[in-house]
Amino acid sequence: MTKINLNLKLIFIINLLIILFVINLKSHAEDSKLQTNLIIGPENAKVKIKVYSSLTCPHCADFHTNIIPKIKKNYIDSGIVQLILIDFPLDQAGFNASKLLHCFDKEKKLIFLDTIYENQSKWAVGNDIEKINNNLRKIVKDFGINSSQFDKCLNNEVISDKILNDRIDGHQKYSINSTPTIIINEKKFEGNANYKNIKKKIEKLI
Repeated sequence: MTKINLNLKLIFIINLLIILFVINLKSHAEDSKLQTNLIIGPENAKVKIKVYSSLTCPHCADFHTNIIPKIKKNYIDSGIVQLILIDFPLDQAGFNASKLLHCFDKEKKLIFLDTIYENQSKWAVGNDIEKINNNLRKIVKDFGINSSQFDKCLNNEVISDKILNDRIDGHQKYSINSTPTIIINEKKFEGNANYKNIKKKIEKLI
């Protein structure tokens, strides 16, 4: 990991700690106005899989592009599995990308998420966070978001608070400290999260 990325991660963690107290003062009703989790599959699915990930995490990009499509084809489309994608940003760049993700409706979210992961090695680099933000500006422009809307989205406190609250909640419930972290029917998946192992776990539950 480069020194720049380490600095961005450190700044993000410091900011997270600073605003943690403020976020916890907000009421549950106020916080629940927004649902940031991206849910794919039926509510009555026998197996529910939560995926905590950061949009700047290479392992998350690999999981999203190579494993989720197989789960979708074999288990989600048949109604066996419901997939719940939850933001767990590891740095400021990932946090900003998550905020942009939730400025879209569900249909565009999926397309944007695919684009972000497929092009992660291109946009998630730069001398500082402003350079990375400019990379993100170019991506969202193709989705109809102009510069003014971009700034408004990054400064949206409701979205920001919801993402960070979900991150804090995930850490408290499941002791998450790395991504991707997979939770299957409320139990933390241990071991190599490849498709073969996840398939075995699903098959045991159905």
